[in-house]
Amino acid sequence: MRRVGNKASICIGRTPQTNGQVESANRVLLRGLKRILDKAKGTWAEEAPRIVWAYHTTPQSTTKETPFNFVYGSNAMIPVEIQENSPYFQNFVVEESNEERKVNLDLLDEVREEARIKVDALKRRMEYKYNSKLRPRQFQVADLVMRKAHPYQLENKLSPKWTSPFRITEAL
Repeated sequence: MRRVGNKASICIGRTPQTNGQVESANRVLLRGLKRILDKAKGTWAEEAPRIVWAYHTTPQSTTKETPFNFVYGSNAMIPVEIQENSPYFQNFVVEESNEERKVNLDLLDEVREEARIKVDALKRRMEYKYNSKLRPRQFQVADLVMRKAHPYQLENKLSPKWTSPFRITEAL
């Protein structure tokens, strides 16, 4: 329980400071682990690094960039590319690579800003779609309304999803 002004509130499940990104990433990682572990029971400790690597090197749907690129400023090389007979390894030149890395690091702030703009645009599209489905309702004084119950008010899955009727005392 935490205090906000003169009111107390209960936070269940997650801290109020987070915005859900950690939970979202964990959900993706757990989904990947479940898929792998359906085939290989009891080997989650060996499979976890592969799942995390796959997450870090896969472009995200909102930003079209990999988390690895946001942190290090370049794309990750998968182990197959490091083998000596791969075209990437055969055409590798240290000086060119160093110059390209410096350019990528210089442009990293711009890449991050572009990703932020993409995320903001996605949020605006989602907000517009959500708001287009809302039906505005006008309440009058003395109307009876039901209020949706908070999760901590529900005792079990058969509990009513709405709390008792309330009478409108003032229309704003």
